Amino acid sequence: MDSSRLLFPLVALVASGCASAPRPAESRASSEPPALQAPTEPVRLTLVATNDFHGWIMPHTTSLSEGLQVEEGGAAVFAGYVSRLRADNPGGVLLVDAGDLFQGTLASNLTEGAVVIDVYNHLGYDAAAVGNHEFDYGPVGPKSVPAPGEDPVGALTARIRQARFPLLTVNVRDAASGQHPAWLGNDGTRLVTLKGVKVGIVGLTTPSTPRISNPAHMVNLRFDDMVPTTLEAVSRLRAQGAEVVVGLAHAGGKCSDLSNPRDNSSCDRKDDEILDFVEALPPGTLDAVFAGHTHQPMGHFFGEVPVVATSGLGRSFSVVELFVDPASRKVLTGSTRIQAAVPVCTRVETTTGSCNARKLKDVGAAAQFVPATFLGQPVVPDPAVEALVRTSLAHVDEVQRRPIGVTVPALLWRNYEDESALGDVLTDELRAMEGADFALMNAGGLRAELAAGNPTYGDIYRVLPFDNTVAVVTLTGAELRRLLEIAYGGGVSVFQVSGLKVSLASCPAKDRLREVTLADGRPLRPDALYRGVMPDFLARGAEGLSAVLGSVPESRIDLGASRELNLREALIARWSSRKMPLVAPALGRIRYVEDGAQCPQRDARERRKR
Repeated sequence: MDSSRLLFPLVALVASGCASAPRPAESRASSEPPALQAPTEPVRLTLVATNDFHGWIMPHTTSLSEGLQVEEGGAAVFAGYVSRLRADNPGGVLLVDAGDLFQGTLASNLTEGAVVIDVYNHLGYDAAAVGNHEFDYGPVGPKSVPAPGEDPVGALTARIRQARFPLLTVNVRDAASGQHPAWLGNDGTRLVTLKGVKVGIVGLTTPSTPRISNPAHMVNLRFDDMVPTTLEAVSRLRAQGAEVVVGLAHAGGKCSDLSNPRDNSSCDRKDDEILDFVEALPPGTLDAVFAGHTHQPMGHFFGEVPVVATSGLGRSFSVVELFVDPASRKVLTGSTRIQAAVPVCTRVETTTGSCNARKLKDVGAAAQFVPATFLGQPVVPDPAVEALVRTSLAHVDEVQRRPIGVTVPALLWRNYEDESALGDVLTDELRAMEGADFALMNAGGLRAELAAGNPTYGDIYRVLPFDNTVAVVTLTGAELRRLLEIAYGGGVSVFQVSGLKVSLASCPAKDRLREVTLADGRPLRPDALYRGVMPDFLARGAEGLSAVLGSVPESRIDLGASRELNLREALIARWSSRKMPLVAPALGRIRYVEDGAQCPQRDARERRKR
């Protein structure tokens, strides 16, 4: 199936363009344009974006029934799509990323993101936003917690110096001076020229980063509101001659229906940071917005501003085509066309035209695959990127395949919005390992499910990719209850617990916690001390927990910095020595109090993944 039929649906308004010779992958949007004859037709700009790549330089491989395998994503295949786009609009393609380039795969994490920058350099990215996970590696080296005198963003600084494109954020500032951090090397913007049109780029980072990232890496930074910093940045770019300005915002939302970009009625307005941001800007501030962070596809117009995003992990990309009037130098908003979630496939299944394993689960043995085409031509993976990926994977293959000596009898599924089998097993194991009264883990820290079978080190790494230490915190019953009130009142995510039973209101709210007891039903005694274990990410006050932990005496908080093994390695060592199967207990430690309220999350809970 020709993927060009998936690009730019009929519901979007169209304008013409013609193909010519491809643009080399190494070329960039030029900051010094060649002399051009004044065009008489609108100038077509093709803006291509990824988001939430999370180190997925390799494709996702899924085994279907009858031994069939399907591959989705991969940097070398994506390079083939970029080549087709550059051939279709020579000199008119801008390639950008909306943040979270790193963190999530061994290939990325063992190099602190260096292999990702190598790949992005070859692909010819023009700019990337700084995402919250860009701060995860902390100082250069294996320890994620900086020692006295170490640079808490040393690893990120090294990647910025390695990149042949700027990483941008206008709203991250030095806490002491209020200026752009010196390590960033820019003011959060870039001005490039495409086909004679000056295009300004503004990078943005979600202000929630200090709450959801390791606070130890944020000590010298502040994260300002995105709206005023954007207005200031756009004013600077316009003064420099920018005729088009686009935003790269590591902030997101969710729109469940992508079939009509002019119909945004399916967009969730209860927790939609990017849409609140776009609608707070005066009309004409930004001509397009590339979003991320939430791993939810978007492809909609809000007013006349196209907002696009993908589910991330290298599986797809977004395209916005803008048309600039040659006389007024303004974007012809009625001609803008967008496509979100363009799939990245080497081969596609003939009946579905897809390589998405979720879409192919019902095809079964009847599945037949053909080479993917895009814009009328075959998609050819880039051999240079293939070589980069192959070299990197050779370094991690031995580590990834190492058995850990434990069995998983049944799938340990995760659920961001409810109690899960995976959450129960991990918190139980953590609590037993430390002999603690309770254990607590944030749902966002569990990044993959654990399949039935004999997991390898790589399987566990995908579940727990963060280098958190094992922290032990001793709290009074009153402090613990207040901690849980904050934990469960912070949004739709549901913290995983062991040693406790909690009752929650059906719908997310600040006062969602209704009751908490010990696992045996005994109430918490306000003045009694309870010993708890959690990732140091939480013990340092992330997810809003600093409101309680900030007043707890330091003598009652052990961040685990002196331990030889981090949380992931300590659990693996425990499982390897005990050789006991990981079996999920019966659910029931988190229950919901029905109060008659209607909320979207209710349906999600009733469709638990099994």
